[in-house]
Amino acid sequence: MTDTPAAKPEKKPNVYKDSVFLPKTAFPMKAGLPKAEPEWLKRWNAIDVYGRQRKAAKGRPQFVFHDGPPYANGNIHLGTAFNKILKDFVVRSQNMLGRDAPYVPGWDCHGLPIEWKIEEQYRAKGKNKDGIPVSEFRAECRAFAQHWLNVQRDEFRRLGGIGDWDRPYTTMDYRAEAQIVRELLTFAANGLLYRGSKPVMWSPVERTALAEAEIEYHDKNSPQIWVKFPVWAEVGDGPELRKEVLGAKIVIWTTTPWTIPANRAISYSPTIAYGVYEILEASDGAAAGERLVLADARAEDVFAAAKVSAWKRIADVNPKGLLARHPFDGHGYDFAVPLLSGDHVTDDTGTGFVHTAPGHGADDYAVWLASGKSSQEIPDTVGPAGEYLSTVPLFAGLTILKDDGKDGPANGAVMAKLEEVGALLAKGRFNHSYPHSWRSRAPIIFRNTPQWFAPMDKPFALPSDDGAPKTLRQRALEAIDATAFYPAAGRNRLRAMIETRPDWVLSRQRAWGVPLTVFVNKATGEILRDAEVDARIVAAVEADGADAWYVRDPQEFLGDAYKAADYEQVKDILDVWFDSGSTHAFVLENPVVEGWDKAWPADLYLEGSDQHRGWFQSSLLEGCGTRGRAPYRAVATHGFIVDGQGRKMSKSLGNTISPTDVSNEQGADILRLWVSSADYGMDPPLDKTILAGSAEAYRKLRNTLRYLLGALDGYGE
Repeated sequence: MTDTPAAKPEKKPNVYKDSVFLPKTAFPMKAGLPKAEPEWLKRWNAIDVYGRQRKAAKGRPQFVFHDGPPYANGNIHLGTAFNKILKDFVVRSQNMLGRDAPYVPGWDCHGLPIEWKIEEQYRAKGKNKDGIPVSEFRAECRAFAQHWLNVQRDEFRRLGGIGDWDRPYTTMDYRAEAQIVRELLTFAANGLLYRGSKPVMWSPVERTALAEAEIEYHDKNSPQIWVKFPVWAEVGDGPELRKEVLGAKIVIWTTTPWTIPANRAISYSPTIAYGVYEILEASDGAAAGERLVLADARAEDVFAAAKVSAWKRIADVNPKGLLARHPFDGHGYDFAVPLLSGDHVTDDTGTGFVHTAPGHGADDYAVWLASGKSSQEIPDTVGPAGEYLSTVPLFAGLTILKDDGKDGPANGAVMAKLEEVGALLAKGRFNHSYPHSWRSRAPIIFRNTPQWFAPMDKPFALPSDDGAPKTLRQRALEAIDATAFYPAAGRNRLRAMIETRPDWVLSRQRAWGVPLTVFVNKATGEILRDAEVDARIVAAVEADGADAWYVRDPQEFLGDAYKAADYEQVKDILDVWFDSGSTHAFVLENPVVEGWDKAWPADLYLEGSDQHRGWFQSSLLEGCGTRGRAPYRAVATHGFIVDGQGRKMSKSLGNTISPTDVSNEQGADILRLWVSSADYGMDPPLDKTILAGSAEAYRKLRNTLRYLLGALDGYGE
């Protein structure tokens, strides 16, 4: 008999499981952002999310945000991505607050960086830019800018910003160029355009004048020299000299030996104590018994540099009224060198005397004119390529800076000649911060050239004025006071810049840009001001772009009232900061983008803090010169991204992060989340570790939302 297997117990249903409410959702745990985000963007574009927003917002109170134009000459970087994401936050939040807040992106398309790239391509092919028709060259610049505009637009869109990406504004749009011309002609009509010859920052490498906003400062190791100028006479007394300076030599110090051939004066300060010092023991640059005139506070340091071990002070001296001889007297430099009083002279460094070359320094130029001398007396010594002109005795043809930005032979030749004639007291090397072009990274020089300027201190009237005419500087300062700044310190920074800035240099000696569309009477030197001529110029540019100025017969613009032979057609182009400073006129006031209502001034400009000397300032001056006020009600500034150690990001350090790489590898939302958590007013740090923290925060946020969505399962059915 076999045993019968025991029956299995009956399985009872799990009543507990059915009674527990578990979250349920189709929202996935993993986002898969690198693949998902491009699909979202395609869908947003397909259903025209931006257009729907505009229709839904119609009739609401408007919030006018004006996008500062990035430059169309390369891929976006982390700084531009940071800027665009912040702008998207502003516009989205204003729409969510119940306002109508459109976003029209824009691009700055003219100027030297693009022109420089085309020239590099020419040089690589052995071509010379000067042998290419200007219209052909400009067409290549336009194509280059359009290419990079398209690249940047795709990169910016990948970051998730919503705006009118298919209809951006550009400074090279024909209607935009026409409006820039109108703005320039308005400056001219208001008396805010003149041609003058004064020292400007000049790039010998790029062959053009530069604006302050195009300059960056780097350390430079320069030669430094102490030079002796023999005292020759005293104003009004002929060759008779005060006993204390009889046979003495005034000592100057400079780090630009190449400017010695351009010397025409020596500056001193009435507040500094000067003395005559007699050398007791000879050195390489000084003979025993030689008398030198120095500031008392600088004597010991000067003698240390000259290796003079024994000297004595023999008399006080007042430099007023003295005349010196140039160190190269007898070699083509046979003229008096006057002593001029200057507020810029100190006894903190140097010798207490400042070698003054009015063609190569702003202070030098100002002191020269303040003494009653004219700009016509200032010699032209240096050509556009940084070479001494053929009229310069001893040094004709020598270059100051070579095409690679390195020092040419000029400094060495001048120093050798000074030593030969016994005028070199001492020499050495000096490390200092020196202005460089931010494009070529090469040092610049100050060079006296004819340029077009907008005067800062000339009163002019506008139809909107309710009182006496005001200067551009006065109007700009008043506009700053009427503007809100975030952070508030931005007001003081911009105000300090406007208080001290020189006249605005509007001209550039280049080809790719909006030309200075003015005619100058050859006989009088006056700008032709004729509304009918101006209208023909604007109409031509609006029809054919700024190229019309170069390819059309000038008589077509002048009409029957004037003869082209009597007028000079100016071929310089405008400073690109004038272009970008005019964007308010063709984006907000007379829109070149269809569907964008007139909305001037803007409620907000938002850019990096470097734009206090760039776009904020040029927009301010352009608006004040044409409309009497700033084109914005508020200005917000952000800092610059640094790495996790607080260092500036640079390719040489290997600490750069590509926003496109972040989008493709982790997702743009990871970058956007980091931006939302950063203190944008400071210099926010970012590296891979910080990005990983942002990714982890995103996962936590996502999983929290996933749980909440799951917890709502079954409700509402």
